[in-house]
Amino acid sequence: MTSMKKDIYGLLAEFDTPTELVDAANKVREAGYKKTDAFSPFPLHEIDEALGVKRTILPFMVFGGGVIGLLSGIGLQWFVHVWDYPILVGGRPYFSIVSFVPASFELTILLAAFTAVFGMIALNGLPQPYHPVFNVPRFALATREKFFLLIERKDEKFNYAETKSFMESLNPQEVFDVEE
Repeated sequence: MTSMKKDIYGLLAEFDTPTELVDAANKVREAGYKKTDAFSPFPLHEIDEALGVKRTILPFMVFGGGVIGLLSGIGLQWFVHVWDYPILVGGRPYFSIVSFVPASFELTILLAAFTAVFGMIALNGLPQPYHPVFNVPRFALATREKFFLLIERKDEKFNYAETKSFMESLNPQEVFDVEE
């Protein structure tokens, strides 16, 4: 991480086609860079594999939130109907699991949904109203027609001169310094 030209966030390469971007992302991953990102005007399903993006833990978090909702629903009803204020109604037992299903189901869905929303926000690092790539004037074209590949300075393999040379070897239209 030595030999920095200036205080930069990373290097950004501009490409004309999605195929060029995916090919470059594959080469970046094969070269050992891990702190990378790609920007495209439309979704590219191949880019996750090309960049080596790992699967998210969000489904496990949502499952955990659902289980906690289910157990808290059953636990709260058990506490109220069996322990704190037992009332014998129609000869039914105090702990009637069938009557506990609707509220437990609702709490399961509620906590799973909250976990999904807040987990996604936390895992994506949101809210992030500003990103250093917006300092590159041509980056505005990422919403219309151009494709961009970023290697961050935080990457352990990042060396300004070597990384810039490597990015230029990928045949981009241009390589930009992304200032913080």
